[in-house]
Amino acid sequence: MTKLNNVIASSFRDPSGSVFSLDGCVYRRVNDAYKQNYDHLMESGLYRSLVDAGLLIDHEEVQVDCVHAQQAYKVLRPRQLSFISYPYEWCFSQLKIAAMTSLKIQKVAIDFGMSLKDASAYNIQFVRGRPVLIDTLSFEKYRQGQPWVAYRQFCQHFLAPLVLMSYTDIHLNQLLRIYIDGVPLDLASRLAPFRTWFKFGVLAHIHLHAKSQQKFADKGTKAASHRISRLAFAGLTNSLETAVKKLSWKPKGTEWGQYYDQTNYCPAAMEHKRQLVAELLEKIRPAVVWDLGANTGLFSSIAAEKGAQTISFDIDPAAVEKNYLQCTKRGENSILPLLLDLTNPSPGIGWQNAERMSFMARGPADTVLALALIHHLAISNNLPFDRIADFFARICDSLIIEFVPKSDSQVQRLLSTREDIFANYDQQAFEKAFCSYFAVKSRTKIRGSARTLYFMTRK
Repeated sequence: MTKLNNVIASSFRDPSGSVFSLDGCVYRRVNDAYKQNYDHLMESGLYRSLVDAGLLIDHEEVQVDCVHAQQAYKVLRPRQLSFISYPYEWCFSQLKIAAMTSLKIQKVAIDFGMSLKDASAYNIQFVRGRPVLIDTLSFEKYRQGQPWVAYRQFCQHFLAPLVLMSYTDIHLNQLLRIYIDGVPLDLASRLAPFRTWFKFGVLAHIHLHAKSQQKFADKGTKAASHRISRLAFAGLTNSLETAVKKLSWKPKGTEWGQYYDQTNYCPAAMEHKRQLVAELLEKIRPAVVWDLGANTGLFSSIAAEKGAQTISFDIDPAAVEKNYLQCTKRGENSILPLLLDLTNPSPGIGWQNAERMSFMARGPADTVLALALIHHLAISNNLPFDRIADFFARICDSLIIEFVPKSDSQVQRLLSTREDIFANYDQQAFEKAFCSYFAVKSRTKIRGSARTLYFMTRK
């Protein structure tokens, strides 16, 4: 019996089953305790209906020889995902469509006599550009008169952060990094502005819901005994759907959201840079590309055109929102725009810091694009070249990176408001630091600029 298997750290809380890896593949174990619900899911037609609609990850039932498969009712091999993202990395529109997808799944499930027992945002992943439920064991048989058990979780994971992003500050989605089971409703109620008390959906599902939680905090049995009709059950889902639909956020003119409109590149230099990147990607043919500091995804689209599954990271919520909306409009399904601060990337969180993977633990990528980025790391954030080079060596096999010298107007702009303490910021020091970790395969001056584009492979 092979021993090359382990339980995925995020799945240990669910008595219905667990997720484990075996020889590089991910499997889902279905426990005997979930037998009736699983059989109903498969035999009622709900599974097929959701899969055909692109709402649920598909799977096959398999036989595997490992300790985690022993005494399991079933073992499933779901479609394999190349990258896992988390809700605190999503832009506003991604979180909103994930919320709407969860509610749509709930409405379909009711028609087949089932209901979601979990409404965790972590159960949703973006697969080929679309939000898909990946937890097959999230369903239970609907019982007449029972309230929706996942109602509070939906409000904490989806509605509360969306309300705060829409009405208070877009950056408050980062509360999801602190609260792994969603934003507490009493906190959301306090942070939401007074005018939200006059918005029925927010009033009912955030403010009054929070008060109800406080009232019944020590009266769990009494609260749990409350029964609702099938009509009221459906009405709750419809009310949540209306509340989510009414929430909006429009990217304003942030500095980096308008970067390509204000770039110091002349058209010929930008075209040459695009040509160089395209030629390198054509040569490398990576399966997975991480574009760091991607802004609105100009170069991510080049990687996608070359057939790479591209994760398009940026620190600016407006840039990520624009990138996602542009991908949606184009029908682009090979690019996943995500929020990321490279100087404070997503950490491992949850029990033993392992339930949600850190940014670096989800690598390495085949190729990383680091274009117009080095000066922000080295000058804006005081990071030495050797630290930056070490970081890149940990997350990729090959690197396409642009060196931006001090003479460049963008660097001069960064230095205009601070003392120039960067005596070692030059191309020679850059190459020396990176050559400790990478082999330089090519260096090309970008025509019409003072910048140089490098292609490197990890040693």
